[in-house]
Amino acid sequence: MKKFLIYISQPYSIPIGRPLQKEIKQRGFSVKWFCDEEGTKKELSTNEVLLNSVDEVLDYRPDVILVVTNVVPDFFSGIKVQVFHGFSVGKRSEAKGHFNIRGFFDLYCTQGESTTKPFLELQKKYRYFEVKETGWSKVDPLFPLEKPKKKDKPTIIISSTFTTSLSLAKKEDIVNEIERLSKLNKYNFIAILHPKMEQEIVNRFKKLENSNFKFYDTTDIIPLFKEADIMLSDTTSAITEFVLQKKPVVTINNNQSKPYMIDISQPQEIEEALDLALTRPLKIMKELERFINLTHPYQDGKSSARVIDACLDFLENRNVKRKPLNIIRRFKIRKKLGYWKI
Repeated sequence: MKKFLIYISQPYSIPIGRPLQKEIKQRGFSVKWFCDEEGTKKELSTNEVLLNSVDEVLDYRPDVILVVTNVVPDFFSGIKVQVFHGFSVGKRSEAKGHFNIRGFFDLYCTQGESTTKPFLELQKKYRYFEVKETGWSKVDPLFPLEKPKKKDKPTIIISSTFTTSLSLAKKEDIVNEIERLSKLNKYNFIAILHPKMEQEIVNRFKKLENSNFKFYDTTDIIPLFKEADIMLSDTTSAITEFVLQKKPVVTINNNQSKPYMIDISQPQEIEEALDLALTRPLKIMKELERFINLTHPYQDGKSSARVIDACLDFLENRNVKRKPLNIIRRFKIRKKLGYWKI
């Protein structure tokens, strides 16, 4: 029986791992979790079997490690598979962000053509890993897409990044305008923030709550995406997750604005932009369709199955060079885990 390990660091990785866990269990394989951040462990439920030490992982001897963070201990057994903790949204340069090759992984499971093509070029260059386009496990629960429910007023989900220079939640004039709009009884707002957001910002959003505004302190955001008609955001990978439902998004000062976005720069433009988005303009919807096809064309809810298939195929047919020594990064991860036995 194949043994899988889901390796995470931050709470937002948990909803990425759970659809994979479901698929693994359905196939009758073993699956356990390891988390290298103490604060995240309490977010796991009783449905997840957590290995609490490096020694427990070494004793478990996984065949496959599904990594939902940037690095993984080289001394853990099994193939190391990068399944990503978000979409590439250009917050950092490509070389330092989504496409940074750190020398840890045997297999990259990409989300769609826009990420597959660059990784295939990197595969040709380095030759010690393979690339397989599978789609992204986190969005499996989004599908199949549901028909919109009739409401007395539209629901708008607000999401905001943690990055200070890009975050709408950290701009008081924008928050004040959102508060004003919530009191018009014109829209129903639901809001989520990055899990690492400062507590004072979280408290500010909690204070906005009224009959038309509800704040959710959760990483389980797919049900909220389904509930919303449109999104109001800034520069966050949650945008990409949301628009896979073919729903428009209004962005405020997005640092890499795309044609499918209704991007604005001033708080006083928010209301008009929201009203425009709710009409689902034909040009915007066509651009949105094009973006989806390039970014994540899979709408069958079976990306987790493709990831597991890719892992099993790699185990049977691997044909890659030996990974580099990577001494500095190996030292850093040992230091983080406080483990020097190997």
